[in-house]
Amino acid sequence: MPDDMVEAHLHGVRNALAAGWQILQHGGPALDAVEESVVVMEDDETFDAGRGSFLNRDGRVQLDALIMEGATLRAGGVGCVERLRNPVRAARKILSESPHVYFVAEGAEKFAAEHGVVLCKNADLVIPREVERLREYQQEAARHGNDLFAPSISHDTVGAVALDRDGNIAAATSTGGTLNKAPGRLGDSSLIGCGCYADNLSAAASTTGWGEPIMKLVLAKWTADRVAAGNLPEWAAQEAMNYLKQRLNGHGGIIVLNAQGQFGIAHNTPRMAWACKTVRKEESGIERGAM
Repeated sequence: MPDDMVEAHLHGVRNALAAGWQILQHGGPALDAVEESVVVMEDDETFDAGRGSFLNRDGRVQLDALIMEGATLRAGGVGCVERLRNPVRAARKILSESPHVYFVAEGAEKFAAEHGVVLCKNADLVIPREVERLREYQQEAARHGNDLFAPSISHDTVGAVALDRDGNIAAATSTGGTLNKAPGRLGDSSLIGCGCYADNLSAAASTTGWGEPIMKLVLAKWTADRVAAGNLPEWAAQEAMNYLKQRLNGHGGIIVLNAQGQFGIAHNTPRMAWACKTVRKEESGIERGAM
């Protein structure tokens, strides 16, 4: 993240934390908590999710999101949607009201509209900062060529994991994808087991970063499996980042939480914004971790 946006990121994750914690504090389910946390970040133009997301090669916003419940393994996901301010809301509708797990593009938007989610214009999701960012990137690429997946290129996918008083965990992830991506490109964020996963018997996990390597490793599920094998989430999170780097030279970050309330935060990028709260304490930061 650019130096001048560090405070904005911290402010954003703290607001998301407050929204999710309010639900948990009043006895609400983890699924509601992660949804509301992610909605806050989708509404915050700081992040690559919802309004203010990175633009694709054609200058349009295309969004992906997934939400998953650890108690039942129910999940809902949307991909390549262009008219949803909060794709995680549509993903939640799919989880709750559809026998399917995944809808894409116009089909996802139609399903969302039929289930009470208000559609918007794609232009409503585009902000001047991102128009300028895309212009500069494309000009630089035309002159010198650019590494689309360099660690210094922000990815800014948002996610949340939560544990409620009933012992259930949940996870949600939402993104606008990679800057200058090809139209129709789908990243890891909304793919079950790749950028998001939750199972009470293992862990809830949400990833951020370069999507293609994360997809190839099915990294969220890989990490949850390490927890199921008896490893602490803290260890599993760090091992996931090591695995991502060593196997495919990928970069990103991950947050992991098990049903015992143990959590892990790790990344192999220069910075990642994070926040976490338990009944004992609250923490947030930039240099090590995420919520």
